[in-house]
Amino acid sequence: MKALNPANHPAPSLGESDLRALVEPRRIAVIGASPKEGAFGNRLLTNLLDQSGTPVDLVNGRYDRIGDAPCFPGIAALPEVPDLAILATAQSAVEEVLVECAEAGVRGALLFAAGYAETGRPDRIAAQQRLTALARRTGMRIVGPNCIGLYNFRRDLRMTFTVQEPLEQPGSHAIGLVSQSGALGAAVSAARYRGVSFSHMLSVGNACDVDVADWISYLAGDEDCRVIACIVEGLNAPGRFRAAALQARRAGKPLVLCRMGKSEAGGEAAASHTGAIAGWAAGYEALFHDVGAIETDRFEALLEISQYLAKAGRPRARGVGVVSTSGGAAVLAADKAFLHGVDLPQPAAETQAELEAAIPDFGVARNPCDVTAQVVTDPASLRRASLAMLHDPGYGAMVFPYAHAAERARWRIPALSEAAATAGKPIALVWISGWLEGPGARDAVRDPRIGFFSSMDSCFEAIAAWHRWHLDKPEAAEAPPPEPAAVEAAKAILETAGPALTEREAAGLVAAFGLSTTRSVLATSAEEAVQVAAGIGVPVALKVESPDIAHKTEAGGVLLGLADADAVREGFGRILRTVKGRLPQARIAGVLVQRMAPRGVEILVGGRVDPVFGPLVTLAVGGVFVELLKDSVTRLAPVDHGTALGMIAALRSQSLLDGFRDLPAIDRAALADTVCRFSQMMAALRDDIAEAEVNPLICAGGDIVAVDALVRRPAAVPGQAPPAAGS
Repeated sequence: MKALNPANHPAPSLGESDLRALVEPRRIAVIGASPKEGAFGNRLLTNLLDQSGTPVDLVNGRYDRIGDAPCFPGIAALPEVPDLAILATAQSAVEEVLVECAEAGVRGALLFAAGYAETGRPDRIAAQQRLTALARRTGMRIVGPNCIGLYNFRRDLRMTFTVQEPLEQPGSHAIGLVSQSGALGAAVSAARYRGVSFSHMLSVGNACDVDVADWISYLAGDEDCRVIACIVEGLNAPGRFRAAALQARRAGKPLVLCRMGKSEAGGEAAASHTGAIAGWAAGYEALFHDVGAIETDRFEALLEISQYLAKAGRPRARGVGVVSTSGGAAVLAADKAFLHGVDLPQPAAETQAELEAAIPDFGVARNPCDVTAQVVTDPASLRRASLAMLHDPGYGAMVFPYAHAAERARWRIPALSEAAATAGKPIALVWISGWLEGPGARDAVRDPRIGFFSSMDSCFEAIAAWHRWHLDKPEAAEAPPPEPAAVEAAKAILETAGPALTEREAAGLVAAFGLSTTRSVLATSAEEAVQVAAGIGVPVALKVESPDIAHKTEAGGVLLGLADADAVREGFGRILRTVKGRLPQARIAGVLVQRMAPRGVEILVGGRVDPVFGPLVTLAVGGVFVELLKDSVTRLAPVDHGTALGMIAALRSQSLLDGFRDLPAIDRAALADTVCRFSQMMAALRDDIAEAEVNPLICAGGDIVAVDALVRRPAAVPGQAPPAAGS
């Protein structure tokens, strides 16, 4: 895996004019050109000299000529200053050569050499940082180091040391591929040999200067690119990525991502449940959601989703029709549609009548539709059924499982393409045959109206993503700012608080931002607790008050439903004995006597200020079982009301909110308002708190009450052990 660039990119993404010299060079210099077979400089020349239209100058002081071409001793000796210098030199020579290029006025450089920040060695990290500084100082854009190269398929420019073959021009449905991993990018773009259309493959290597955000920004303005596919290992400047991704969205180009390196070995020593469930991966999820990007967990699905989106256009309806020659394949399609939340509505009456007229009586004239193997002797039945489905206004696309890879079945692909063209809707063809390169496969891949899939799962994942991108992404609304008085009150609490706030302090903090909290009073003796309980009204809860105990239940510091004076008196003593026995070093200020909250669904709302992504807000189901259930949604804070409602709807267990057993249905608008207010707190206090959590948030109808709160300051995070009870 590439090391993240040690120098952050504070500037906005480079635009098309900055990067044109790299992707559309008018003249190229190969520095380190070589006649030796297998050398990077030789392989690069093979690729470059195989295409026409772009002058290529050879630079290597060891040779006067390489083949029929003259070879120059240095960049200053060239007859004309090139736009792009490609360095196929040893790592030790790179820096000196780059300085010469910058002084000569070269606008861009591409570096193959490895052995920089990816080694983890301080001297190599420093060497890469010098390259970054050179790019910033001179304005010469640098791709790499440790980079496989760049492909511009429209101009047949293969600026790489990997051996490539020339191909036809990209079609109108071309994919622009961006990859931090050059090898993975080259592997995916090799699909062009079976007919997939690409405009570019742009890698970044260690990204000392040009990074993923820059290439996304470039492709957003490129007329040949319809969809941007991106292989990501890590982002060290999410703000620049966000700006570039939003630029792509405004240009109408879906951004499809597959992120590598999702395992979080070791995790974080976080005191809150939020810290455990909303880690590094949740920050990426929140960022990608914020920009409307499509993320797939499956590397093999990246290409198939991208090519479908490049061909399909905007859905004209959310429903999908399935036409199959196999009953079993129709059932498989229905199963995967359900799994991915894709609606397969039944056809309109007119459509069903047409289907019944088109297929045998032993077929199925519904959705999914089984036209049966009778199409072998009656090809017109497939055409008629497909047109009926595609013309139904309830369907925006049709899925066709292609079961038989045989020359005699090849006629089906042009027939389907003609039907798609007539109706103006796409067809998703699922090649369920094990013969992936069988007759007709290339025809389907190349067809601009047919999306090609190697599995039913990828097909419906792509259709679901297609719907989300075009139909489900609302225009982002600015989250309202908090009241200045709320921020002022919160900062007053924080001025006197320690590294970890007590529950009373944390409750005061969230209450300042408008969250409803339960009444609680601190008691320092059993008799005082009895008196407080009498004033509040039984039943009550007792909770130990300590800045050293994050989760009081695990420490034996919580008792619920105490209904009389004797129970309160005994409970006070029991809490102190238990907590001191388990955590003898914990500082104990007393015991909180708290009014019992009404019965309801237990929800967690939490947040953390991530060093990379900034303030995040997390919504989860489960109360004390939140880490076990792992049903959570994280977004960048602050969120607007619509986003908060979307977070609620994204919970797998959201049906609990609609009335569970004898509990009333939860007012989702009220819960969304609570999430918004909490997210305002996280954003407004991003420099003052490291993480915060309300758990549980008891939800009963319109009553949304914070029962317990936890807040940690930034000073409690670096190098400090978590509170005594752990997480």
